[in-house]
Amino acid sequence: MARRRFADEPVSRLAIWSRRCAFFALLATVLSVLIVRSGILEIVPSLATFGGALVFAVIAMVLAFGSLIVIWRDGSRGLGHAFTAIGIGLLLLAYPAYLGSRAYTLPMINDITTDALDPPRFDVLARLRPRGTAEYAGLYAAELQRKAYSDIETLSVSATPKLAYDAAMAVIVRRKWRVLVDRPPQPPRRDGVIEAVALTPVMGFRDDIALRVRAESDGAKIDVRSASRYGRHDFGSNASRIRSLLEDVDDRLTNDSEKAERAAQRAEQAKQKAKPKSTAPPKRP
Repeated sequence: MARRRFADEPVSRLAIWSRRCAFFALLATVLSVLIVRSGILEIVPSLATFGGALVFAVIAMVLAFGSLIVIWRDGSRGLGHAFTAIGIGLLLLAYPAYLGSRAYTLPMINDITTDALDPPRFDVLARLRPRGTAEYAGLYAAELQRKAYSDIETLSVSATPKLAYDAAMAVIVRRKWRVLVDRPPQPPRRDGVIEAVALTPVMGFRDDIALRVRAESDGAKIDVRSASRYGRHDFGSNASRIRSLLEDVDDRLTNDSEKAERAAQRAEQAKQKAKPKSTAPPKRP
């Protein structure tokens, strides 16, 4: 009696459908990200598409594990299909799982500022935000922020308001945020104000940023407000953005100050070298 070769075994239908569902979930995820980043549709249809993609990713993994049982029992083919579906499913579910862990450990707030008593205001950005979200949430949100992000505070620098403003603008431009308001400071008449829009790294959700530069007796102070445009939880992204922004601004001001100091030293040295040497008259015997 001739033995059946492994190549003649049928491919598991569960394995085939698991891979199909996985590829469909991947396609739907990419489509939802493109929709959000391009702004073609509102946020709700985009999130619905992303949620549907995650559902299909879960279905693909369930079918894949079922096919592994069938393959083990009947000797069918389709291991590659099953493991492909499991890999794609894990890839798509990893980021939502990470956000879920962040949501469990961080407070449910989406508006972070360095000055809760007098936060930078959204002016032009207020027209783009959903109704009722332009104003800061208040002292309750400030207390939650203080407990979770105690290091988020005003940056005081010894530089002039104009230099502090230029450094902040340079950092924002380097990050390729969309700048909507660019108003340099004119002390003591007005503060320097920057309003910009940043995109989250993966999904491309829009977060709104307001930066204020205010003159002080010995320099300037920089306050920042970063708020998610949609959703009640920012998963720590706004605090991380403010923290890194102020660190970069401080580093740039420090580097600029050191460069200016070195340039002044070189200029002074060149000036000293350029001075003619005085020759004293010879003494008479």
